[in-house]
Amino acid sequence: MASISSSPRTVEEIFKDYTARRAGLVRALTFDVDNFYSQCDPEKENLCLYGHPNELWEVTLPAEEVPPELPEPALGINFARDGMQRKDWLSLVAVHSDCWLLSVSFYFGARLNRNERSRKRLFSMINDLPSLFEVVTGRKPVKDKPSVDSGSKARNNAKVKKASSSHLKLVKNTRSLDGQAKNNSKLMDENYGDEEDEHGETICGTCGGTYNSDEFWIGCDICERWYHGKCVKITPAKAESIKHYKCPSCCTKKGRQQ
Repeated sequence: MASISSSPRTVEEIFKDYTARRAGLVRALTFDVDNFYSQCDPEKENLCLYGHPNELWEVTLPAEEVPPELPEPALGINFARDGMQRKDWLSLVAVHSDCWLLSVSFYFGARLNRNERSRKRLFSMINDLPSLFEVVTGRKPVKDKPSVDSGSKARNNAKVKKASSSHLKLVKNTRSLDGQAKNNSKLMDENYGDEEDEHGETICGTCGGTYNSDEFWIGCDICERWYHGKCVKITPAKAESIKHYKCPSCCTKKGRQQ
């Protein structure tokens, strides 16, 4: 467990913590499900399923300290394993794990400033992701096996993406081996459904809204977050002349350092 002194404090940090813990739990309940199932022996003591900030999962005994440093996951998930159908038991564990993930984020989010609508933005970002229950029951299938270092940055290198009813234009920013940026524009026809799916979980760093192919987006070259063009006051025409885009947040940080 992370100590309180090193706990996430901003919306972005809390969301990153949430997605990392969630990635570990997704792995336990899908790709590593046989291993997870075998570890939940009903003959053992009360066991809990933990998702850690490094995207790993663990089945172990609950924390001994009272009260615990962080909210604890459901206790004794192993006891019901052999008394239910496997898929029903996994669904039950998934629901309880969803509750635990939210409780941890609420714990960190309690320190956010309500007047800045930070908590609203945080849980809007969380709500845009499929729940563990949806993943386990197949309502929102996992497309790719999560990796330990995948984080929440599973994005392509598109610099700007803009869609209309007939085509999607991508202005990609790819880096050569010597670190020099190269702009590569590419036009695609109206058959751009795969692009829509690929960016389905992209979240605007300002308003927390999810990606929509009918809207103009731009990505920051510093923090790699995505933004609605309207949220950062960048038009498609203006974006064409920008070689390296720096979002308002990164501009503010640089100003403070100076």
